[in-house]
Amino acid sequence: PPSNPKILCLPIIVGGVAFASLKKNADGGGYALKFDQTALVFGMLANTFAAFKGSENKKLMSDAGTAARFGGVGNQFAVTQIIAFLMCLPVMFLTEGSKFGDFLDILKSSKDLQFNLVMSGLAFYLYNELATMTLKVTGPVTASVANTAKRVIVMVYMAAVTGKVLTDEQKIGAGVAIGGVLLYSLIDDLLKSKTDAKKKKA
Repeated sequence: PPSNPKILCLPIIVGGVAFASLKKNADGGGYALKFDQTALVFGMLANTFAAFKGSENKKLMSDAGTAARFGGVGNQFAVTQIIAFLMCLPVMFLTEGSKFGDFLDILKSSKDLQFNLVMSGLAFYLYNELATMTLKVTGPVTASVANTAKRVIVMVYMAAVTGKVLTDEQKIGAGVAIGGVLLYSLIDDLLKSKTDAKKKKA
């Protein structure tokens, strides 16, 4: 589990991401958060299950017998993804099953969709497999922190690539979030070095 100083860093990171998401009203008076409620609910569920998946994967990696039967982190992640896919199928058909036929029609006729679907799926799979591998040297909370910071880092990177001008809120929020992640990763070492220095003086 993370130390108390690391736990105190979490509100800084979350606050930075939230501030970067603020949008000014059209009249310039005040701020507002504009989002789709359905997207918010499913996003929260996805993050909850992602944290649970990370925690359970870490436990499996710690069990030498289970890890040996899987034959490696890559195989363990593949099994996890297959189970997740099967669990998501009923939810998909329940919420958007009526549109599945339209999706197949577009998929058959659009080469751009076919290419983007394969490449985005491959990139997302490889990214998550790498994230699972990092659990061996970190932990589920640290992985969740990195996942939260990823949103801000991607936003800054895309702004640099596309030339989009970031708002002041996005710049400040990104700076706070990235600084919070840096502090989260270093705070234990900083406090430990201070404690060791005090002990030497004593």
